[in-house]
Amino acid sequence: MTKIRVYNFALSGILAALVFGTAQVGAAENDKWPSTKVGNSTPKVPGMPTVLAKNLANFDDLDFRVYTNQQWQDLHKSHTKDVIVHWPDGHTTQGIEKHIEDLKYMWTFAPDNRITEHPVRFGTQDGQWTAVTGWLEGTFTKPMVLPDGKTIEPTGKAYRIPMATLGHWNKDGIMFEEYLFWDNGEFMKQIGLGN
Repeated sequence: MTKIRVYNFALSGILAALVFGTAQVGAAENDKWPSTKVGNSTPKVPGMPTVLAKNLANFDDLDFRVYTNQQWQDLHKSHTKDVIVHWPDGHTTQGIEKHIEDLKYMWTFAPDNRITEHPVRFGTQDGQWTAVTGWLEGTFTKPMVLPDGKTIEPTGKAYRIPMATLGHWNKDGIMFEEYLFWDNGEFMKQIGLGN
């Protein structure tokens, strides 16, 4: 098995454990985990452990305020200084400064890049793991500079792609490891660069 296949297999196991091994704790009426949107307060879910509720609220703040508004000075509220981040393209970074550097890239070609909704959000009873989906949206309106220095001119096309994050949290309610997922092929297609 290649490294990526082993990696994907391991992540599938983590997702299965979260989905099937998570206690029903925190589920609202009819086992529904409420979604969240920017501008709305985080829902209170009867029976959800405090630590899990805190980590999910922290994650909402991360995407809706810190990420969307590029408030990088507050990223330490959700990420440890030596955070390990696994990216959709297969690369892994370590350290909050490198993570911020990689995050900033999206705004260089899509100044309106944002996440404003989390349709699915849940986690383990002990709050150690969270799984959150969202919609990554924006418009390709500025030149995209590639790692080799080549530039791709903007197409003016908008994107709206589903994304997911698995967060591994420490006892202080800060992520020390993060797994990011979205379909780069679909992203390229929507901005007019793929088939």
